[in-house]
Amino acid sequence: MENRDLWVDHAKALGIVLVVYGHVLRGLHSAGIPMPETFYQLSDSIVYSFHMPLFFFLAGLFFRQSLAAKGARGMVFSKLDSIFYPYVLWSILQGLIEAALADYTNGAVTYAEVFALLWAPRAQFWFLYALLLCFLLAVAVFSLSRRSILPVVVIAALLYLFPPLLPEVVALRYIADNFVFFALGILYADQVRGMVASGWQVLFMLGLFAAAQYGFHGLLELHYADRGMLSLLLALLSIAAVVTLCSWSARRPLGFVAYLGTASMAIYLMHILAGSGVRVLLKVGGVDSFLLHAVAGVAGGLLLPLLALAIAQRLQLRYLFSAPISRWLTLPVNWNQPRAGR
Repeated sequence: MENRDLWVDHAKALGIVLVVYGHVLRGLHSAGIPMPETFYQLSDSIVYSFHMPLFFFLAGLFFRQSLAAKGARGMVFSKLDSIFYPYVLWSILQGLIEAALADYTNGAVTYAEVFALLWAPRAQFWFLYALLLCFLLAVAVFSLSRRSILPVVVIAALLYLFPPLLPEVVALRYIADNFVFFALGILYADQVRGMVASGWQVLFMLGLFAAAQYGFHGLLELHYADRGMLSLLLALLSIAAVVTLCSWSARRPLGFVAYLGTASMAIYLMHILAGSGVRVLLKVGGVDSFLLHAVAGVAGGLLLPLLALAIAQRLQLRYLFSAPISRWLTLPVNWNQPRAGR
C-alpha cells in the first residue's frame, strides 16, 4: 500500500486505541474501581475532544473517490453492507448479552432499549449510526450539486457552533455534532492524503497539540462537552497533529500498527464486550488495582477482537462484520420460476 493510504491505517490504529482506552476507563470509573478523579476527568476529556472527530475526518477522505467509482446508488448500497448491517447485528448481539448479564455489569440494559436501535442508538454504536447519516447526507448534497464542498463545510460548522439551528431530533443532533469533520475530510482529501511530514513538523504539531490541550483544559478549565468555537478548533488542531504524526510514521514499516488500523471496525464492534469481560473477571478474582485493570482492559479490548477476527476469517464466517445486502436487494427476480413445493 502506498504511503498516501498507509498513514490512514496508522491514524485509525491510534484512534481505535484511544477509543478502547476511553471506554475501559469509563467502565472502571462506573464500576467504582479506585482511581485519581482528576486524572480520570482530564484524560477522558482530552481523548473525547478529538478521537471521534478524527474518525469522521478519515471517513470523509475517500468519499469523492468512492462516489466517482460507485455512483450515488452504489455508494448508498455499499454503506448498507459495511455500516448499517454491522450496526444492526452487533447492536442486537451486544445488547442482548448486556441485558442478560445486567446484574453483573455497570448498567441495567432493557430489551426495549436494545431493539430501539433504529431511532435510539446506544453504547458505542452511535458512531456507526452517525457515520451512515453523514454518508447519506453527503451523497444527497453531491447528487444535487458537484460544486465546491466549501459552502457545505461552512454550513456544517455553523450547525456545530449553533445547535439550536436544528430541532432536537436524534439524527439531526448527530449530523450537527459530526458532519463538519466529515465534510472537512472531503475538502482536504487531496492535500492530506499525499502529505509526507518531516520529523520537525511532527515535533511542532505535537507541541501545538499539547499547548492547545493545556490551554483548553488547564487554563480555561473547559470540558470536551463545552461545544463552541474553541472545542471545534481544538478538535481540528488535534486532527492535524494526528495526520502529521501518521504521515511521518507511515514511511516506516509498522505492520502491527497498520493491521490495527485495518481491523479497527472489528475492534470497535467487539471491544466493549471484550473489555467488560476482562473487568468482570478481574473483579471476581479480587483485583482492585486501577493500573492492572486499565492495562488488562485495554489489552483485552484490542487483542480479543483481533483473535475473534482471525477465527472468523479462518472459519470463513462471512457475515459477522458485513453482508452483501446491496447484492441481495439488486438480484433480478424471475417471477415465472415455479416455487418449491408446487
